[in-house]
Amino acid sequence: MGHTATEQAGSGGLTATEHRLANGLRVVLSEDHLTPVAAVCLWYDVGSRHEVKGRTGLAHLFEHLMFQGSAQVKGNGHFELVQGAGGSLNGTTSFERTNYFETMPAHELELALWLEADRMGSLLVALDEESLENQRDVVKNERRQRYDNVPYGTAFEKLTAMAYPEGHPYHHTPIGSMADLDAASLEDARAFFRTYYAPNNAVLSVVGDIDPEQTLAWVEKYFGSIPSHDGKQPPRDGSLPEIIGDQLRTVVKEDVPSRALMAAYRLPQDGSREADAADIALTILGGGESSRLYNRLVRRDRSAVAAGFGLLRLAGAPSLGWLDVKTSGGTEVPAIEAAVDEELARFADEGPTPEEMERAQAQLEREWLDRLATVSGRADELCRFAVLFGDPQLALTAVQRVLEISPLEVQAVAKARLRPDNRAVLVYEPTAQTDAAGTEEEEAAK
Repeated sequence: MGHTATEQAGSGGLTATEHRLANGLRVVLSEDHLTPVAAVCLWYDVGSRHEVKGRTGLAHLFEHLMFQGSAQVKGNGHFELVQGAGGSLNGTTSFERTNYFETMPAHELELALWLEADRMGSLLVALDEESLENQRDVVKNERRQRYDNVPYGTAFEKLTAMAYPEGHPYHHTPIGSMADLDAASLEDARAFFRTYYAPNNAVLSVVGDIDPEQTLAWVEKYFGSIPSHDGKQPPRDGSLPEIIGDQLRTVVKEDVPSRALMAAYRLPQDGSREADAADIALTILGGGESSRLYNRLVRRDRSAVAAGFGLLRLAGAPSLGWLDVKTSGGTEVPAIEAAVDEELARFADEGPTPEEMERAQAQLEREWLDRLATVSGRADELCRFAVLFGDPQLALTAVQRVLEISPLEVQAVAKARLRPDNRAVLVYEPTAQTDAAGTEEEEAAK
């Protein structure tokens, strides 16, 4: 079992030790005795970017199947045992990973480790047609409730498909399509598990009020005998030109509360200084009620009821700058779009003011420190940097890297990327019925 421990410059005194089991499982530990709790986080290097055409949604489906029982834990037992011990738990799926996590009273840490090891090592014992059908239905209902049957629910799916061309590994979102969910067989699920749910394809982090020596002994005891698997293929190449080269546009007529302008800009990949600079730029432009777009559209022009601009960081493909504006009253989308383009052009020409830089960096610094201050947030970030960038220690110095970005770097990324020919645009127009209802409401208000 290998071992390294480093306190990085700019880490604020936070430390992490790294270890590797003989079967390839990477383990990251970070002691924090402030409160008697411990967080367990397990990241598997598998997300929707690893899926193939016709079998989308398998990564997310497996997130649900992992809570359906394993060799020693039947049915809903994972939830029952963790919550019965006073802990909390969940799992999530993204383009680039699937993660599972528990926050436990410190004296119940061994239980969380045993539970994660049992399903990593023996889920296939419990995986059958009944559990597959059960969770297939759950995921399909989740899609209906979160995507298909809510206003603007499929906007992210539509914009992603526009921003990443057909055949690109990020062209589809983790939720998957109804047709592909229906098509997934039990053997598809078993093959997916064997390929990706192996110790050499995972990072385990444990943060909090722990005894490192005892924690490592438990990890070795419960995870050490799980065999590795060498059948995983690397994810398909996600690289694309820096600029889309055209303004892609789709107009959607739906029963939505108001017109909306949404756009996805192609931005630098996560892990680079340019991505940090883009994060600062979007924070200044659309990160909260002090941002330029909010002040222009909501406060000054009163043409919108909401205006935001944020960064979806991606490591294996260009990141996305996500613009979201909901109009007010009878404002037409072209007027909103003209105002947005005017503000982006002005920012690219003039750059940020010193006050804007200070405010945006302070905002991002607070967000980072909030994540690193909790045992669960720190465990997640240590896993993220280990899986996506190979070095968990980078999580502890992320704040410093944001603070080192200069105004010139922020202006440069805005000038190079926040252009009309580098975005996919989605325009929502309410249906006639919605327009009529809105007109009646406005008349009644008068």
